[in-house]
This record gives sequence, structure tokens and C-alpha cells, in this order.
Amino acid sequence: MTSTTTASNRQLSPEGSPFRTLSVRSLSMLVIVGMLLGIAGCGYHVGSTFPPQYRTVAVPMFKSNSYRRGFEVRLTEAVQQEIQSQTHMRLANEPYADTRLVGTIVEIRKDVLGETAFDDPRELQLSIALEMRWEDARTGEVISQNTIPLNGQTTQLIANGEFAPEVGHSLATATQETVDELARKVVQQMEAPW
Repeated sequence: MTSTTTASNRQLSPEGSPFRTLSVRSLSMLVIVGMLLGIAGCGYHVGSTFPPQYRTVAVPMFKSNSYRRGFEVRLTEAVQQEIQSQTHMRLANEPYADTRLVGTIVEIRKDVLGETAFDDPRELQLSIALEMRWEDARTGEVISQNTIPLNGQTTQLIANGEFAPEVGHSLATATQETVDELARKVVQQMEAPW
């Protein structure tokens, strides 16, 4: 009798049940498939997020509508460095490039954010506004469609840098931080839309 009871207990125990094994396998497969579908549906992309059909880009010297000179040189150099470090594209001269990235500094402002009791600036903010356009050099077609149009085919980007001369921050440091931030924003505009 004990052998019959033990045999029937084994058949009813969850460890030996083929139904339990099947449901654990099914459940784990269902979870894996669900995760894969979830990742695929979220728009994640493995690899470069820049359009693969373009290999070279020309970045001519940015123009400036501001009376402050020198910013266009620093910004052009920063954008070129950012393209080289963050994208698969190489820099090329205009006749040999697949694409062209042009920009114009629209405005450079230095605003006072805080003052001392004697009306001396305590904290300042440097702002640079830029219009940029990335286009196919062969057709003239605007490549970046995920931008906010300003006047049809340009995008306006703004970067700010704060500095406090009272504690040793300088305009040069704020300028470099602002230019670097703006260069990152320009290159982000070159990414393929999700």
C-alpha cells in the first residue's frame, strides 16, 4: 500500500508534472518574446543613428550677423570636431562632399542675471542663437526633417552659458561651454529621425 501511495503522490507532485514543466517553459518563452517585441517596438536602434547613405560632409565657415567676431570660427571648429568624434562621416571639401552643413549665427547676447549691491554684474549669461541647414550637396534637398522650421528650411538653435566673474569664471570659459553645447545640438540635428 505504501508503494501505491508513494507512486500516486509522485504523479500528483508539481515537480514531476509534465504540465508544470510545460507551463514554466511556455511562460519563460512568452516573457522573452514579449521583451523582444517591446524592445523592437520602442524605436531603439543598434549602431549609428546618423543616415548611413551619407559618408562625407562639408562644413564651410559659419556666417555671423552679430557684431562680435570670432564666434563663427570657434563654432565651425567645434562642429567639425563634434562631427568627427560622434558620427561615421568624414569632413570633405564642398565639391567632394555628399552633404553640406551651413549655419549663420543670428544673435549673441550677454545678459546680467544677478547684480551686487553696487549694481556690478554678479552672474551673467551668454546666449548664442544659430540658424543651420543640413542638405544633400547634389540635390540641395534638406536632409534633416526632424527639425523645427524657422523660415522654411532652417533650424534655430540656442545655447546658453552662465558665468560669475566674482568667483573667477570668465567670459572665455562661458564662450567655450556655450560653443561646445551648440556644436552638440547641431550634430544631434543630423541624426536620423526615430
